[in-house]
Amino acid sequence: MTEQDIEAGRNNAIISYLTIFGTIIAFYLNNENKSAFASFHIRQALGLWLTFFALGYIVGIFDSWFITFGFYMFFGVLFIFGFANAVARKAQTVPLVGELYQKLFANLGK
Repeated sequence: MTEQDIEAGRNNAIISYLTIFGTIIAFYLNNENKSAFASFHIRQALGLWLTFFALGYIVGIFDSWFITFGFYMFFGVLFIFGFANAVARKAQTVPLVGELYQKLFANLGK
């Protein structure tokens, strides 16, 4: 990724972590002017959001404060990590699951 590509896609990369709607908006904005940096972060954010909702449904069944708190802390740290990398102009995957998201959504944004 070139410095121009990073600068062009930085706003979309940041928007993608804000909400699931931000991810969708960033995806459509990135379709107009393709940026590899924005596509990278959109794949990361989409994977985080989909995993959050899928596991959140399962965690809700337990009805335990400790499990719920741990779940939110885990995903909060991952979202902050991804958001901070987007702000800092880094294309670094989120820990544990980032590489999986890049492989699963490889066709997204190309």
